[in-house]
Amino acid sequence: MTSALAALYPGDPLFAKGADLWVWVILLVKLVVVFAILMVSVLFVIMYERKVVARLGNRWGPNRAGPNGWLQSLADGLKLFFKEALVPAQADKVVYRLAPVVAMVPVFVTFAIVPVGGTLTIGGYTTRLQLADPPWGILVMLMASSISVYGVLLAGWASGSKYPLIGSVRASAQMVSYEAALGLSVATVVLLTGSLHTSAIVAAQHGGFLYHWNILRGFGAPFAIFSIAITAEMTRPPFDLVEAEEELAGGFNMEYSSVAFALFYLAEYAALVTNSAIIATLFLGGPDGPRIAGHSVGPVWFTLKVLILLYVFVWARATLPRLRYDQLMDLGWKRLIPGALALLLVVAGARVSWRYGLAALAGSMIALLLLARAIEVGRAGSGKEQGGMPSELESP
Repeated sequence: MTSALAALYPGDPLFAKGADLWVWVILLVKLVVVFAILMVSVLFVIMYERKVVARLGNRWGPNRAGPNGWLQSLADGLKLFFKEALVPAQADKVVYRLAPVVAMVPVFVTFAIVPVGGTLTIGGYTTRLQLADPPWGILVMLMASSISVYGVLLAGWASGSKYPLIGSVRASAQMVSYEAALGLSVATVVLLTGSLHTSAIVAAQHGGFLYHWNILRGFGAPFAIFSIAITAEMTRPPFDLVEAEEELAGGFNMEYSSVAFALFYLAEYAALVTNSAIIATLFLGGPDGPRIAGHSVGPVWFTLKVLILLYVFVWARATLPRLRYDQLMDLGWKRLIPGALALLLVVAGARVSWRYGLAALAGSMIALLLLARAIEVGRAGSGKEQGGMPSELESP
């Protein structure tokens, strides 16, 4: 048992004395603390988003429940829990009730591999401020990201209604489309740091404030691709086609109410917090930052980075217009995926030598130009086969 735990926590000094009772207690406390932090952060982020959007729109936002309105999200949550739970007559009741849980669990699994600080000593036991650090940590993140689509798809299918089904199909197509670009950008980070450990990725960015972070080592390209892809994965604005009210009357969760709807709401905002933490870990050094008064304050720097990233996500919501569905797919398949693949080839070549890196860059650019030319030729040929008739969007 000790060896199995040590495999999940490589290098963690917690197991230096063996897996006795206090080790299990500390692990249980860490599990409860991570769960509580994520749950409480959801209440904060909901109000944080409302306040920021209101101020960006020159409005006050919620200001009634609690001091300056900061208990409004708690009041909304209590209201949802006391509302009647309705189940459609045509629903598959087992899958209908399981879908919100399937959507929520991957978010907590992903947050478990995020390092929020250095080490902490409790009663003579020293442990990392991280719930788990398996050797395949990045693969855990990608696995959880790919599983989250099932909660959305099952919710729409099990509701027994056409509108949620259409919303879930649209959402699943969107999430799967951006999964490839997301994985390629993460693979680029793995090449830059040489490890799948999230703690090792953070350690590889240590050694100099700011200039060793992956956001600069990759010239900002992996960071930009990952941020756009993860925004589309979360179906956040401007990629919120899932909740296009004028088209789908609410989206995949239209038939949900009470606790089940609250779980979907919780999963959405918990994913926002978790993915901000993942971006901070992969590209911004995680808890890395200058020492204050000779002391390491990793959790403070980590929290500050997450808050800044949350503000950027909210800022994008308040600023950018929603994309059309064809624009959404064009961006994912024709731009992000080829760009992420070309970047991966460049970084892989540069890891061998700069000469190979430049050759890979030139080859990838030529391949992209040939691909764009092939797409144009294919479109022209398709227009000729149809008799050359202009489309509805073209002027006569």
